[in-house]
Amino acid sequence: MNFSELGLSPKVLEAVTASGYTTPTPIQAEAIPRVIERRDVLGIAQTGTGKTAAFTLPMITLLEQGRARARMPRTLILEPTRELAAQVEESFVKYGSGQKLDVALLIGGVSFGDQDIKITRGVDVLIATPGRLLDHFERGKLLLTGIEILVIDEADRMLDMGFIPDIERICKMVPFTRQTLFFSATMPPEIQRITDTFLHNPARIEIARESTTAETITQYLVASSGHAAEKRETLRRLMRDATDVKNGIIFCNRKSDVQIVYKSLTKHGFSVAALHGDMDQRARMVALEAFRNGTTQYLVASDVAARGLDIPDVSHVFNYDAPHHSEDYVHRIGRTGRAGRLGTAYTLITSHDDKSLAGIESLIKKSIPWLGSSLAEAVFEPAPRAERSSRSRGSDRGSSRRAPRTEKAHAKRTEAKEAIVQRETPKPEQRETAAARPHAAQNKKPQHTPRHRRDDDGRTPVGFGDQMPGFLTRGIKAKA
Repeated sequence: MNFSELGLSPKVLEAVTASGYTTPTPIQAEAIPRVIERRDVLGIAQTGTGKTAAFTLPMITLLEQGRARARMPRTLILEPTRELAAQVEESFVKYGSGQKLDVALLIGGVSFGDQDIKITRGVDVLIATPGRLLDHFERGKLLLTGIEILVIDEADRMLDMGFIPDIERICKMVPFTRQTLFFSATMPPEIQRITDTFLHNPARIEIARESTTAETITQYLVASSGHAAEKRETLRRLMRDATDVKNGIIFCNRKSDVQIVYKSLTKHGFSVAALHGDMDQRARMVALEAFRNGTTQYLVASDVAARGLDIPDVSHVFNYDAPHHSEDYVHRIGRTGRAGRLGTAYTLITSHDDKSLAGIESLIKKSIPWLGSSLAEAVFEPAPRAERSSRSRGSDRGSSRRAPRTEKAHAKRTEAKEAIVQRETPKPEQRETAAARPHAAQNKKPQHTPRHRRDDDGRTPVGFGDQMPGFLTRGIKAKA
């Protein structure tokens, strides 16, 4: 099957061909005809299977007829993160190059004013994160009564990020007669409840078993010490020893660890950028673009980069931390081995990761082999002294040892102590002067400030006493 058999318009087919694609992926082959038929679609497919094009291409075909009105977008696409929203916008620009489609992006970190200007002019496609969309709606700058197609992408990620109440609210604000396209990699009970509520007789398209990993990804477990400095050393050794590394993403569970690992890798000469949710939008886009175009080889990231990012040629994934949620493992390693390419994923396992590992292997329904010794057999070598001495207190909470003092630091401390002793030891002339002070003090009258002013005879004066102010002695000119 090829794209010409799916019912897409000639202009869309021309854009697809210009992009170098000829054969649709399974999710695209199943979903595109259903969307063009104006049916609701429930798509369940593992990450990296081309879900974005599965709704982008038919939407462009359907939007060729009609025109947007001011503040009333024709279609709405909800994404959990700014990066995913920006990526969907790129897909519309790419495949809709021959169309006169107006696309607006509503995400955080961008001026409200610029976004309001686009909405006011009228847009065919509105791509937004739930929070920023509701901000515009509550300001009265946006009307959702003209929505023809509603797309909810990465729904399970929406659940993880706490967006489900916002999704339910938005679904009630759009017309009941809209077409709904719902895509998710997994189907937990809460997501199933939403689909039962807001989708009408959907075409269910399930391409792969829920929460499976692609067969093109080779997976390994790597035993590691739980000590932070030694764990970073294990990561660096693993990155140096890995074969056929074109680029790679290193995933951490915490944003603070992203910065620590990024600084450690930079210090040791790796070409690396950082990406996490506390960075401003401009810095996030710069880091992502540098990794995408090959300027930097490695990207250290939190789970903000685990879902849906279209970087098709990632060769390796390194899980510095085993993810707390088993589903995140599927999404993380899904950044490699995409579009039929081969990929490799390594996960560092410490003695604290027993439950996480058991959950991952239970979810993917297979055991992951160990690279080298298993955790029970491994003997860990201590990290180099320079790495241990430069670690931050926050990154190595499990250790109370202090880095040994260097000879240079010890010498400086000794010199400082000697200088203090010299300053505090009085010189001979100072000792003589000090010896003479007690006698001088005996002849000197005490210096103190009395609480009450007293006259020479010792009596407390009444009023001004004998001192009459001059202004009281002046005469007064009486009025006639």
